[in-house]
Amino acid sequence: MKKVLFTLLALGAASGGALAQSSVTMYGVADAGLVFDKDAAGDRLNRVASGIASGSRIGFKGKEDLGAGLAATFVLESGFNIDTGTSGQGGRLFGRQAYVGLTGNAGAVTLGRQYTPYYLALRDVADPFVIGLAGTASNIMATNYRIDNMVQYSTPTWSKLSADLAYGFGEVAGDNAKNRSMGGAVHYIDGPLNVTVTHHRQENLVAKHTRNTLLATRYDFGVLQGNFGYADNRAFDDSKSNDILVGFSAPFGATKLVASYIRHNDKSNANRDAQQWAIGAFYALSKRSDLYTGYGHISNKNGATYKVGNATDDGTGNSGFNLGMRHTF
Repeated sequence: MKKVLFTLLALGAASGGALAQSSVTMYGVADAGLVFDKDAAGDRLNRVASGIASGSRIGFKGKEDLGAGLAATFVLESGFNIDTGTSGQGGRLFGRQAYVGLTGNAGAVTLGRQYTPYYLALRDVADPFVIGLAGTASNIMATNYRIDNMVQYSTPTWSKLSADLAYGFGEVAGDNAKNRSMGGAVHYIDGPLNVTVTHHRQENLVAKHTRNTLLATRYDFGVLQGNFGYADNRAFDDSKSNDILVGFSAPFGATKLVASYIRHNDKSNANRDAQQWAIGAFYALSKRSDLYTGYGHISNKNGATYKVGNATDDGTGNSGFNLGMRHTF
């Protein structure tokens, strides 16, 4: 009896120690609503859609303390379409994110399918719509969302400065340059001010590449938050363009208003310029649930074909209206 009691106590102590040093969290977003699109000819498409303000997802993230300030981390995140119950990201099991890494006093290294530094700067710093609703910056601006086979290093913060470096292996036999990606970001964060400069380069299979450089700025004035972004772009065909984004978000009790203007300047001979105006609002029902609405309109010139989409949809027309609900858990 004493041996059994001793064994149980020992197992309990070991289990308690393990739980104190490691954790696994399940989280997610359930987002659905109504989307009303209209094109330049007046044709309309009305539908129920998933992931309008934020992509619907379920995820798991964990951290284990390895001692001496070092920890092992992982994230597995699966996207889904709440309107149909199907998987997102082309049916991938963990299509949104899937990576493992180490973090410590010297920074963090992660490996797997991850968001690029460029995308995070556009989403979290420049765009007041946070790449969601009809006003998402992704309607006009390059996003460089996620990269497979990516290794990323994030530095600690020194004197309010930090940086990220990312390399995505193309994994093409015989030529390591084909299909690879390279990117990075430098952040300066001082209280309400966030200034991020980021760059992304993507190779293809025929020795061509795209290049995007973004200056993203956000400042919290207290009564409202101002956003600014300037992007310089080069496409696979060597044509150049730039984008300017200005916007704001302003809280009023349980309501938050957001608005932005984006101008795309096509420097090619085709001169396919575009402008987007957008406005939106969120109403918090609780800390985890909100209602939202948004409207965006794009003026295309000289045959440009930009469309008003949202967090997970590319859209079908040059005007879009959204009304929906989002719950996080």
